Amino acid sequence: MGGYDGDAFLAAYDKVMAKWPAERTETMVPTPFGATHVHVCGPREGRPLLLLPGGGGATSASWYAQVAALARTHRVHAVDLIGAPGRSVPARDRHPRTVADLAAWLDVLLDGLGIDETDLGGHSYGAWIALHYSLHAPARIRRLFLLDPTQCFAGYKAAYLLHAVPMLVRPTPRRVRAFLEWETGGAELDPDWLRLQEAAAGFPSVKPVTGPRPAPARLRTLDMPVLLLLAGSSRTHDTYEVAARAGAMLPRADVDVVPYVSHHALPQTAPPELARRLTGFLTGFLG
Repeated sequence: MGGYDGDAFLAAYDKVMAKWPAERTETMVPTPFGATHVHVCGPREGRPLLLLPGGGGATSASWYAQVAALARTHRVHAVDLIGAPGRSVPARDRHPRTVADLAAWLDVLLDGLGIDETDLGGHSYGAWIALHYSLHAPARIRRLFLLDPTQCFAGYKAAYLLHAVPMLVRPTPRRVRAFLEWETGGAELDPDWLRLQEAAAGFPSVKPVTGPRPAPARLRTLDMPVLLLLAGSSRTHDTYEVAARAGAMLPRADVDVVPYVSHHALPQTAPPELARRLTGFLTGFLG
């Protein structure tokens, strides 16, 4: 196939977004790093919840299987990461380059949304950002959930990186599909979601911010409820190593493994009880 097709990407994006609740609205929030696109739904009086997607082609659309349940109790704000696939528009002359830049971006984003304190959730790379931000601004975060976070408590498996290399070096829809089929173990994936991942291949992204894992000493200071749900069939990292390390470092964490689901299948193909766990934790009934 040819190079990146912007129209095809937006059509695939909108098709997944059509799975969201009908009352969804959209807003663009200006920041020093560009205009950030946010989908908003749920009761206006509901407690704010900010959702950060994984990297690659994940986008805010990837929360479609969980957002209806979350929006029953929360005012959900789902973000397209700045400089990544989605509808956010990065600035031409200033991109996030450090963890401090990402924290500054989220500070301005929350201010622009009129949010002083929020619940926060993220998947994969988005969970990495969420954890760093919670350490940066703990007074702004009430509760934090992390879905199979990467580079937070342990590194990647060598096999995962080896399978990812062809897709990262020269992303094509075929390579994206092959990688996802390998990581998810041939699980049945939503065809619209899969098409969006393929359509994101070659998206004109800026280089994502990467960095070291948060220091254990800092993690031990994170005095907020944390729900850490790990993919039992993840090929990204050693699930049980992550669980052990996180449980030893996070003082108020509920750590659990979601069986029979892979890293990239979260959160869209996880078992139905995932929504129950998330909403129970966020409303204080669980976790």
